[in-house]
Amino acid sequence: MVKMRLARRGRKKLALFDIIVADVNAPRDGRFIEKLGTYNPNSNPATIEFDEDKAFDWLMKGVQPTDTMKRILSYKGILLRKHLQVGVNKGAISQEQANAKLAAWKADKEAQIQSKKDTLAKDKANNAKAKLDAETKVKDARVIAIQKKGQVPAESADNSAEG
Repeated sequence: MVKMRLARRGRKKLALFDIIVADVNAPRDGRFIEKLGTYNPNSNPATIEFDEDKAFDWLMKGVQPTDTMKRILSYKGILLRKHLQVGVNKGAISQEQANAKLAAWKADKEAQIQSKKDTLAKDKANNAKAKLDAETKVKDARVIAIQKKGQVPAESADNSAEG
């Protein structure tokens, strides 16, 4: 039996994964049939780069994805593409209809991903601005404290001039 799964690489607590097709009996990081791409869960959103056509071909040949790979394939729309292709093969829908549905789904998904990226960038900018404002307030408070410390009260200045 052949599975589509992840093979771990990278250093401790900073894992990177290869997306591979391998025999079930092969070790996790050992022998594999084909490397399809990479998966980096450390970035936000996670970076997933792989050959979608090869993954689709392997799925159509009967390769079973692991649970994590199912989520990745679903996120990228490969499972939807397989579902639509099975419908085309059975004659339920035409290839043009399947392609249109897949294109509409991908456009919507890209909009969602871009929205998340924009939100994260905006939050990062707001946090940086808030930190800068807090640092500015502390700096201003220090400047005022130093100025007060440096000023001599008017009464003591008059007393020292007379004495």
